Amino acid sequence: MKLDEIIHRFLPKDDKFYLMLEESTRNLVKTAEIMRQLVAEKNKTHREALVKDVKDLEHQGDAVAHRIFSEINATFVTPFDREDIHLLASALDDILDQMDGCASRISLYRIGKMPREVHLLVSVLENSVRELERGIHLLRKLSDFEELQKVITKVNEYENEADALFDNGVAHLFNHERNPVTIIKMKEVFVGLETATDKCEDAANVLEAIMIKHI
Repeated sequence: MKLDEIIHRFLPKDDKFYLMLEESTRNLVKTAEIMRQLVAEKNKTHREALVKDVKDLEHQGDAVAHRIFSEINATFVTPFDREDIHLLASALDDILDQMDGCASRISLYRIGKMPREVHLLVSVLENSVRELERGIHLLRKLSDFEELQKVITKVNEYENEADALFDNGVAHLFNHERNPVTIIKMKEVFVGLETATDKCEDAANVLEAIMIKHI
């Protein structure tokens, strides 16, 4: 057993970082669910309400991230490396920022019907954040390396799937849409969603780094 693990066994247990990170991922799942509703919604009033819901959750996510950063500086002993806690909280917040930006563009650009690939991308993104939620819960028992590795592998698979959907969606857009303004608007939506899945992979990479340090 490593010296740092022995030391941690005898130190007082503090769940606050686990609780805040779990709150952050719950927030992500809620936002992804709303994004799924948003891209399917045709009623303008209902759509604007969903965009506001995303914005509210983004503000809540920012507040959680700031609490985590403050606690890192105020806590003498953390459950794992301070740098990794900071990187993980930042990565989760980045996912939320991308979803919020995408929702705002859908509203501001007054985009109508969404291409099939957008719906599929949102579905992949939702699946990815659900895996991250599971991964964050597994941080409480870092000895369960096999399950955590499954989460990391699954998030990576979702990122690859999102890349393919992005390429196909943009190609279809260029090949079939004749309005250049519509192309520009839709491409930004595609970029926002694909970037969100990239950020999911970033968070999974931090989980992997934490796992490796505790093997």
